[in-house]
Amino acid sequence: MHKKKMLAIGLLSCFIMLSIAAIKAPAQKDRNLQVLPNDISDEKLDSIMQTYNKALGVKCDFCHVKAKGFTDSLDYVSDLEPMKEEARKMMRMVIDINKKNFHYNKKDRPEYLNTVTCKTCHRGEPFPPED
Repeated sequence: MHKKKMLAIGLLSCFIMLSIAAIKAPAQKDRNLQVLPNDISDEKLDSIMQTYNKALGVKCDFCHVKAKGFTDSLDYVSDLEPMKEEARKMMRMVIDINKKNFHYNKKDRPEYLNTVTCKTCHRGEPFPPED
């Protein structure tokens, strides 16, 4: 009887350890972030992208190519669309302008802060007016 209990406990322990080993961490989404931080939340990333959409008056397919085999889906990782790299350059430029010219502490009267954004030049257009 004692041997059967030990065998049962041993088998149960092995089963539990194998089950734990078989559990994988949730798969991380593929991302190709080169300017934004890799640990940005999905919500924050979506919010930023929607801000760009409004500032440039464009949809996501302006910078992202269609996913192969899917007519209504985009491949957000792909760099095949040249506008995506152009967008990265613009993001870096805006960050640089703001760092050089608008160094501030957000706690000091944030309602008075002025910074450059995409909308500053684009004004809702894909390409800024040349005026």
